[in-house]
Amino acid sequence: MKVKDFDYFLPKEAIAQTPWPKRDECRLLVLEKNGMIHHRIFRDILDYLRPGDTLVINVTKVIPARVIGRKEKTGGKVEIFLLKKINGEKWECILRPLRRIKEGTRVIFPGFDLRADIVRLKERKVGIVKFTSSSSPEDILYKLGQIPLPPYIKREKGPTIEDEKDYQTVYAKQPGAVAAPTAGLHFTPRLLEEIRKRGVEIVEVILHTGWASFFSLPNQEVEKNILPSEYFKISPLTAEKINQCKKKGKRVIAVGTTTVRALETKSSSGYLFPGEGWTDLFIYPGYEFKIVDGLVTNFHMPRSSLLLLVAAFVGRDKLMKAYQEALSKGYRFLSYGDAMLII
Repeated sequence: MKVKDFDYFLPKEAIAQTPWPKRDECRLLVLEKNGMIHHRIFRDILDYLRPGDTLVINVTKVIPARVIGRKEKTGGKVEIFLLKKINGEKWECILRPLRRIKEGTRVIFPGFDLRADIVRLKERKVGIVKFTSSSSPEDILYKLGQIPLPPYIKREKGPTIEDEKDYQTVYAKQPGAVAAPTAGLHFTPRLLEEIRKRGVEIVEVILHTGWASFFSLPNQEVEKNILPSEYFKISPLTAEKINQCKKKGKRVIAVGTTTVRALETKSSSGYLFPGEGWTDLFIYPGYEFKIVDGLVTNFHMPRSSLLLLVAAFVGRDKLMKAYQEALSKGYRFLSYGDAMLII
């Protein structure tokens, strides 16, 4: 299977730079598994949920993962993008500009009691960085850092105060993500309450969204690609409620591809197990879903692992047709864009 089969032309003007003023008033493309397409607004999702369904949300919270420092020797600017904590001091990070950074480079942060030493350089702009401070390095990083907006959202002076709020779901509570689980950005407290009143159970999982969301798959053979691992956690209570839902013949609807990966990582023969750990599960067409019956998602980048996951869920041809219709009707794509419900 070729990655190029999951390519499409995404005009720059279709990439949303700001969210809708009201989260639940964005557009919603409803794609039925039989291929039928409906055009609604997001709060109309109520019309497609049934009593007894279980809606699964990812309660990860985006951390201020983008920090800017200066080389101790030359004063040159260095951007460090936190990806994954290895231990209390060491993080796996994206480094820019990588061509001017060497192992052993020390980065300082004027005005802050913090330094960063580049311990090791890896592939794809990634390095291992050790942060040192007389107090807690992590506390300082959180004070110093910026919300890590995706590279396709352009800000001349960096993320705004509005972005700090807009780029979090209303139910975010477990810090650890470096990218928002963007399908969840469309929910409001009021909408969630209305969903509960319809007899829909809402349960939580955690998957700390990583950097893979921002990149096209590097290997042209789909099956040869490996995703960076991401931390997840499924509680015994969540597993119990989802298993009860499945036993009753009701539907499990995942909010976002991150939620799908967490659920499918710990599922077998239609049964969900509690647990936590790291997952590198790569879902692409041919995968047989064990738990998820419906999916709330955004419109994803061409050639991305997220696009392949959604194609696996509904079928490549149906998905590509829906994407082309969305583009022709002016839907807004990617993180701050409109939503899709597949059911």
